[in-house]
Amino acid sequence: MLTALYVPANRPDRFAKAVAAGPDLVVFDLEDAVPVADKADARGWAVAWIAANAQGPVEIRVNALHSPWITDDLAAVSAVPSVRLRVPKVESAADIHAVLDKVPSARITALIESPLGVERAFEIATADRRVVSVALGEADLSSALGVDSTEGLAWSRGRLVSASRAAGLGAPMMSVYPRVDDLPGLRRTSLEGRQLGFVGRTAIHPRQLSTIVEAFTPSADDVEAAKALLDAVDKAGTADGGVLVLPDGRMVDPAMIGRAREVCDLIREIEARR
Repeated sequence: MLTALYVPANRPDRFAKAVAAGPDLVVFDLEDAVPVADKADARGWAVAWIAANAQGPVEIRVNALHSPWITDDLAAVSAVPSVRLRVPKVESAADIHAVLDKVPSARITALIESPLGVERAFEIATADRRVVSVALGEADLSSALGVDSTEGLAWSRGRLVSASRAAGLGAPMMSVYPRVDDLPGLRRTSLEGRQLGFVGRTAIHPRQLSTIVEAFTPSADDVEAAKALLDAVDKAGTADGGVLVLPDGRMVDPAMIGRAREVCDLIREIEARR
């Protein structure tokens, strides 16, 4: 999964357009994008539309656990079979369990938006098998850390990638890039995230999707090298262990084989989207 697109749940006129834009996941937002006066209507519109129309993967970002709206949010989304929930401001495994107690069928993306949440990232990622991913909420986290640049978030980003991998959830997706018209900035920061181990990114506008896919697509050279490595390993019969020396003198160990497989799997996923 390379792309996720937020759509405000108080804008039902945009629901079908968000799906048609072609992201891998559409996130119906009940939280930050929705004014207080629209919370109840937005909740009803999102749940009704998903029940009647959703064909591909969708997710609902509920309000924070300690907000006045969370009880009604969880009651409403519990009617959606196998609903995916994006839960903001998660700080502990107990927060995960509190949601699952109300919606046992849910699969959860845990949004980590505070220093305490970052410190407990692995605890959150392993809280329950129904946690399917973790992600950073970088606006709130930046404010809490007192940083104004992406460089100030590098440690937290790396910590999240490590926690996600250690929990067996794979590579996480990056947080949104808020400047919709700055596609060069989106590409640059996406490439920075790729170097840290992220795969894919959430978007707040359809025009950001193609840039995200481009930034996280392995280069032709990387794909060729990965395929050549796997071909050599297959011919040598060392896929399950041992060290192989390639014709160019490179030594290949099991860790390199795993990375090559990830690159090939990712390019197959990207090509299947086209």
